[in-house]
Order: sequence, then structure tokens, then C-alpha cells
Amino acid sequence: METTERIVEAYVRYVKGWATIPNIKCDGQYEVDLLAVDPASLKRFHIESGVSIGSGFSKLTAKPFSDSALKERVKGPEQRRTLDFFVKRKFGAREVRSKLAEYGFREGNYTCVIVSWGWTEGAASEAERQGIELWDFRRILQEIAQAFGRTSRYFTDDTLRTLQLFLRAAAQGSGTTNERGRGRPWPGKGAQPARRR
Repeated sequence: METTERIVEAYVRYVKGWATIPNIKCDGQYEVDLLAVDPASLKRFHIESGVSIGSGFSKLTAKPFSDSALKERVKGPEQRRTLDFFVKRKFGAREVRSKLAEYGFREGNYTCVIVSWGWTEGAASEAERQGIELWDFRRILQEIAQAFGRTSRYFTDDTLRTLQLFLRAAAQGSGTTNERGRGRPWPGKGAQPARRR
């Protein structure tokens, strides 16, 4: 399970309060990133993450998808950033639908969600037409920060705990000194590497 997928699961579990099942293996080397159920409404969600911050491939697009181009080293990353890649390979593959049915997820009783680092207008329009929700990964991080950035509550979830510690460190500054104002400089700007003896 990739780090971004773990962050999405932490968001769904701790911010939204939904029950989750991550990383479900399907036949034919297919995989479901995350299934979630809202216990209050019993609504079901199949969530797939496709987060990339590479300048050329960060946004989800409505460009055509090609199975043959997906197998090409140069064209593959762009293909994974298309809405059709998710529709055909992540949501619509027979192997995926068969596995979803084992968990009671059948056509019409759940919502498909794609998590991405933004999207084009064309992708947003097509996703809406197909009933697919788009979640922006940047917004997920912001909501986690708002919910848990200032709390001292201890989380046993490693991903959420790491994010919480990062948010606390960012809020408290660089951490270059101890409580009495003394300490070694933070490695980096102005710091000299330790000499070997």
C-alpha cells in the first residue's frame, strides 16, 4: 500500500469516521485500494488513489485511454492519469467487480471515488456524468491538518501519527533550540557537518 493510499485511508477513518478495508487483492493482478462504509448512513464507497505530483502528470484528465499505451514505458504514466483508466481498469474490470460483490458492493449500491492531485475541467465534467466523485488530495491533507494539527490525542495509526507530528513540528518552527534556548542548529542552513574523529 502506497503512502498516499495510507493517508487517504487515515482521512476516511479518522476525519470522516467511516469503516474501511484497504488493499484488497483481486484475480489477474488487479487490486482495490480502499472500500469504505459510512456507519451513519450505510453508504458505501470504492476509493481509488491516483496521486502524482510530477508536473506533467499531476492532474487527472479526460484524454483517451489505451491498454497498449499503458504498457509502454514512456506513455504509461500519462495513461494512469486518465479518467478512463480508472473507469476501465480500477472500477470496471470484471475481476474487480467480482471481488466487490463478495463484500456486498454491487452496481448501483456504492459510489466510486478517485483521489487525485487536481483534475482538468473535462475530467470533472465526465466524472460527474458517470457519477464518480473526485477528491483533491491537497484538500484531504488540509482537512487532516484542521482536524488533528493542534490536538495532543495519541493515535496508534502510524500514518496519522506521522502527519500529526509533522504538523506539530511545522507549527512550532524549526526546532533549533531546547526549552532553555540552547541547542545544536538544525541540519541544513548554517549548520556544519559533524567531523569524524
